[in-house]
Amino acid sequence: MPTIHFTPHLQRHIDSPPREVEGDTVGEVLGSVFGDNPRLRSYLLDDQGRLREHLSIFVDGDAVSDREGLSDPVPGTAEIYVLQALSGG
Repeated sequence: MPTIHFTPHLQRHIDSPPREVEGDTVGEVLGSVFGDNPRLRSYLLDDQGRLREHLSIFVDGDAVSDREGLSDPVPGTAEIYVLQALSGG
């Protein structure tokens, strides 16, 4: 079963401990997390269901490519990391 991790920066704003979740895509995995933690949805996704601009998700070290539909596949033993992306110069 995939495991999802949230960085300490995100956990500072909303309780989101690491956990094992079910899902074959990033969207399904997030849906499993949102079922237990609905407040997290609005923090990660915009009103269109897209990943917010200053967030990144990595599946086994690879950044997700579908930020709108969240259709990237998630292997059964994947490690998923959700973090705030840095910007600026």
